[in-house]
Amino acid sequence: MSILGVAIAIMVMVTVGGVALGLTSQSAIQGEDVDYWIVPEDRTASSIAVSVDSAQLGGTHAVSERLNRNPEVAYATPVLLQVLQVNAPTSNTSEYLIVAGVIPGEEDREILGTSTAPLTPGDPHYANGSYDGPWTGEVVASGAAAELLELEEGDAVTFPRQQSNRTLHVENVSAGSYTTGAGPLPVVLMHQSELQTMTDSTNGDPADQILVSTTRAGVKSQLEDLYPRTTVIAKGGVAGQEVSTSSLPVAIAVTALLTAVVVGTLFVATMMGLELHANRRRLAVLTTIGYQTRSRAFLVVAETFILTLCGTVCGILLGIGGIQLTNLLAEQYLGVQSVALFDLRLVLAAGIVATIIAVSASLYPVWLTRRTDVLEVLG
Repeated sequence: MSILGVAIAIMVMVTVGGVALGLTSQSAIQGEDVDYWIVPEDRTASSIAVSVDSAQLGGTHAVSERLNRNPEVAYATPVLLQVLQVNAPTSNTSEYLIVAGVIPGEEDREILGTSTAPLTPGDPHYANGSYDGPWTGEVVASGAAAELLELEEGDAVTFPRQQSNRTLHVENVSAGSYTTGAGPLPVVLMHQSELQTMTDSTNGDPADQILVSTTRAGVKSQLEDLYPRTTVIAKGGVAGQEVSTSSLPVAIAVTALLTAVVVGTLFVATMMGLELHANRRRLAVLTTIGYQTRSRAFLVVAETFILTLCGTVCGILLGIGGIQLTNLLAEQYLGVQSVALFDLRLVLAAGIVATIIAVSASLYPVWLTRRTDVLEVLG
């Protein structure tokens, strides 16, 4: 039973710790063929809907053009994110939506679950940074956005809070969607330069992230050299990403640590105490044949450490299974990949927690050992 108690405590710590590590991974936009995301290093694990207006990348058209000329890169596009009020005059409705500015490629790609195929390839209005090229006015609405605004293909849309007289129209309603725990996000895709123009953010050619599709793993080192103070995130997440300064992952990790220590200590101490109480005669016999108090205490401590070690090994294995199960359920029901990450640091943390549990849980059994009255037990 002591092994089971420690195993459960360590399993919870490893699983929840894996979730905390997953939360420290920088947020990135999901794309169907995206292998890497380049994001500012101070980007936290906030959801996409609230991670806009944070640190941005500059000169993104030039960078994406350079990447697309690389034979090892299949496709690259900046992504500028804005949460804007979008008005649909046809249905006389207005809602706040996530508007993403991208540079569509020749082939169909999905960004935020929305197809870029209906958009004119490239970014004509950018015109090498002059922002006076042809205006397409094209937008693609996700199913959730179209439902909110009752949009149909060809409908006009406006951004009433933006000081712009430019016109936009719905080129297509995408069948796909980007789903989170709160449901599908209402997303509108448009050309990056046109979104920059309508939101008066042309200065510096900003974007929040750059999405890169490639078939070569060696491209990552090249991407890391594009910008200073950025993080390159591989598809599916990696365990070695920079740790976020957000308080949420820290709070989760501390809670898991304290829970494992308290539950494990109480469980082992209680079970060892009950076992010693049931085996008082054995301790009394050891005393009569010459075992000193220190020797008996050493035996109790050794047994406690061995049981804790066995429980820790089982707990780590169960925790790895818990991480896999968490990711499976998150992907199936929330549409989110790699919620939890496994890292060797979790094994180290489990070892430290197991040591604390063993030391703390030994105090009570040792105290019971010293209180054993030989005459009372054997009399």
